[in-house]
Amino acid sequence: MDFMLEEELIDLLTFCLQNPESTEISAKKSRISEIGKELYADGGIDALVNMFFALKNRITEEIGKDPSSLKSLWNGLTPEWNY
Repeated sequence: MDFMLEEELIDLLTFCLQNPESTEISAKKSRISEIGKELYADGGIDALVNMFFALKNRITEEIGKDPSSLKSLWNGLTPEWNY
C-alpha cells in the first residue's frame, strides 16, 4: 500500500510544484491531504516523517524542486506535525 501511495504522492506533488497556477491545484492538494490522513491512521507520525523524507529526496533529484512547502498540507493531523 505504501508503495502505491508514494507513487501517487510523487505524481501529485510534482504536478503542484510544476504547475502552481493550474486550476487542478486545489483537487491535487486535497488528495495529498487525504493520503496524509491515511498514512497517519496507518502508521502515526513516523509514517508521515518517513514518507515525506522519501518524497523529498526523490522529487528533488528528479525535478530539482523541494516539496517542503507542501508539508503544511498534513498540518492538523497531529500536533507533532506543524509546518
